[in-house]
Amino acid sequence: MSAYRRDHLGPALVFLALLCGGSVASWLVVEPALSAPAVQGYDIQRMLLYYSTLPRLATALLAGAALALSGALFQQVLRNPLADPSTLGISAGANLALVVVSLFVPGLLGAGRDIVALGGSAAAAAIVVGLGARRGFSPFSLVLCGLVLSLWCGGLSAILTYLNQRYLVSLFIWGAGSLAQQSWVIPLSLAWKIVLLATICGLAIRPLSLLDLGESGSAALGVRLARLRILVIACAVALSGFVTSAVGVIGFIGLVAPTLARLAGARRPVHLIFWSPLIGAGLLFLADAVLQLLAGGVRDFLPTGAVTAIFGSPLLLALLPRLKIRHRIQQAQSWQRPRLWGAKVPVIILAATVLVLVILSLFVGRTPGGGWTILSGDFLGQILAIRAPKAFAALASGAMLGVAGTILQRLTGNEMASPEVLGISAGATFGVAIALFAIAPVFLGQFAFAVAGAVAVLGLILLTSRRSGFAPERVLLAGIALSAMVDAVVGILNSTGDPRAALLMRWMSGSTYLVSGSTAMAEVIIATVLIMVSLAARRWLDILPLGPAPSAAVGIPLKHSRLALFGLSGLMTAAATLTVGPLSFVGLMAPHLAREAGLTRSLPQMSGAALIGSGLMVAADFAGRTIAAPYQIPAGLISALIGAPCLMFLMSRKR
Repeated sequence: MSAYRRDHLGPALVFLALLCGGSVASWLVVEPALSAPAVQGYDIQRMLLYYSTLPRLATALLAGAALALSGALFQQVLRNPLADPSTLGISAGANLALVVVSLFVPGLLGAGRDIVALGGSAAAAAIVVGLGARRGFSPFSLVLCGLVLSLWCGGLSAILTYLNQRYLVSLFIWGAGSLAQQSWVIPLSLAWKIVLLATICGLAIRPLSLLDLGESGSAALGVRLARLRILVIACAVALSGFVTSAVGVIGFIGLVAPTLARLAGARRPVHLIFWSPLIGAGLLFLADAVLQLLAGGVRDFLPTGAVTAIFGSPLLLALLPRLKIRHRIQQAQSWQRPRLWGAKVPVIILAATVLVLVILSLFVGRTPGGGWTILSGDFLGQILAIRAPKAFAALASGAMLGVAGTILQRLTGNEMASPEVLGISAGATFGVAIALFAIAPVFLGQFAFAVAGAVAVLGLILLTSRRSGFAPERVLLAGIALSAMVDAVVGILNSTGDPRAALLMRWMSGSTYLVSGSTAMAEVIIATVLIMVSLAARRWLDILPLGPAPSAAVGIPLKHSRLALFGLSGLMTAAATLTVGPLSFVGLMAPHLAREAGLTRSLPQMSGAALIGSGLMVAADFAGRTIAAPYQIPAGLISALIGAPCLMFLMSRKR
């Protein structure tokens, strides 16, 4: 069989399989409406079919194609197999822009939602690409910047929604990707925009194909790299922005569709860009048709984006061992970065800073009138009894996340590894969701379920990445897939209207509002024990990053040491997630900030990451309690808003 036929046969079979499956499910949805008799000349079933069901299916096809094309363009022009509108923060930027405008400048929505969404997408793309350009467009830098920016935008959107629930509560289902339609306006509007952008992309296929020759080779053939990147990125951003404006955030399609096309045999850029939109359209079409078939009367209230993740994640995990990635994630060249003052001075400074933050959190607050005050007088004991559990729970949780992130980054050799990115926090969240919805146990029961969820995700990541030798890009892809799948399940639980969903949402946002003294004490004890065990394993963490051969040569049991350290990080993640939720990203930021401070060996880096993580969470808890008093903003969201800009600033300082 010729290479040309191989490039087309596999993707065509995948597309046809998705299209046939979606068509069968769609027919089962629309057939009752076609066979139902009219009542007194008023055929309401056919009206729902023509003006709701069919426009929804058309929107699914168009949105899936646009997101997949956007992901394929990003991956080709940035030479990054992990790039898509979700991992680069493009969708999150559009969503934040729509939330902000809906709340503060609603009149702009009358001028066009597309303009608002494109503005947010363009701003996010400019930030990510600008920071990536300073580091040579390395895949690591781009995806790390995108994930951090996505976290920041998502955290700010959640805070605005939390503080203005009566105005923005309807954005929850839409923000998770709702394809519910009442007319043909949205699909017709999307159609001509997508056709126009696809035509422009078609004209850029040849220079995009030349990028496989490398920057110097393509430039020698006359390709103007800067102009090409701007044009292609602008088209990809516009595709994502139009879809987000129309139906909300639907993640994962832009990542999984090009991956499926590549796995099916599409090797050349022209074939990848041609088949990815078709596979993306079929994937979203199948997911939404099955959702309508199974959900029945509540289908308009279930987010299609969440269901898509449930369909796509297992598929990507199953095919991940066969994935051949040419452009590997760049790893740190050295864990050592000598400093003249050594490691003790930064650790001492960080410890003193954390002590000041704890004292500030305990003794400084707001009066009922809004003024600032220092705690004293007759109510000292009563107020400290309320503040101290929250502060110490945040302290312990932040320290555990910092140490867990350090362990994961050193074990995998991947600077993007963290409990949040790898899906471990999402696994703990899933465990807590099961506990709340099925059993509703006390703290120890929730901790047991959280540990089970975190360990299950860790086990799946190890199984899916074992054949590749824990290659960083495969570990990251497995984590992204599992995190998307778990988050989707939790999102569906939240959309059911169950009263326990509100408690789960508050907990997921990282609120310490309900932390009691016994819970805080348990967190501190667990953190002390697990961090001490981690510090005792510092020799393993110094040697294991050197590779299997040197580690075995000095007598380290590779299998048992890796399992022990992965399990330890899972335990710390589960315990921390119970208090600060899965959204903080302290596990990603704290090790990076510690390394930027010059703490590169395992013991100083773990100590610094623990101090930075605890300081971030204490500062976030204090800020959340005082910024909008008497309302309390969740500490997990505040920590993202504080830490993410700091990390991006440090990344922008060096090339």
